[in-house]
Amino acid sequence: MNMERNDTPERADHRVIYEAIPPESRVLDLGCGTGELLSHLVRGKHARVQGIEMDGRSVYECVKKGLSVFQGDIETGLTEYPDGAFDDVILNQCLQEVRKVDFVIAESLRVGKRVIVGFPNFAYFRARIMLGLGGRSPVTASLPYLWYDTPNVRFLSIRDFRIFCLDKGLHVLTSHFIGANGPVTFWPNLFALNAVFVLAKRKEGK
Repeated sequence: MNMERNDTPERADHRVIYEAIPPESRVLDLGCGTGELLSHLVRGKHARVQGIEMDGRSVYECVKKGLSVFQGDIETGLTEYPDGAFDDVILNQCLQEVRKVDFVIAESLRVGKRVIVGFPNFAYFRARIMLGLGGRSPVTASLPYLWYDTPNVRFLSIRDFRIFCLDKGLHVLTSHFIGANGPVTFWPNLFALNAVFVLAKRKEGK
């Protein structure tokens, strides 16, 4: 029986992250929500997982699933972990809510060999149309909040994040772009709803 295939997550971004993580990895999920992705990694990849989540109700749901998840702020919750404690650190769909982006990614790469970053693309063409022609803050499938109740404090595009990685000396191992109907390979900054980047520290001399 191929357990990895049989337990593939339904969400497109979760599927990308699931496939990127090798079996039996040590995984930390920052902002893990109710633990759907972690549950899939435990069952399908036999991963050793932990999570950090701010919302108390979500933490309770994780505990009900038998997951090791701690309630805390991802901007301060990594300081207690030693260097190299994990193979992969997941930062999915919460980068746009982080105020100290540099610090969180640097800390993630300190405690993990790789960091997997997923975020909504604010430069998606429908968002551009809503803002440019409609004169209103965008609301799309990946940006479902109205301007007055959004948790987002950052508004980044795929191009923005690529430039960030270049400026900060981060090595992009792989990148994946997700549209309304599947993977996007053509002009992702315009046509992708979400992006997933797998990052590592750039080695000295490279």
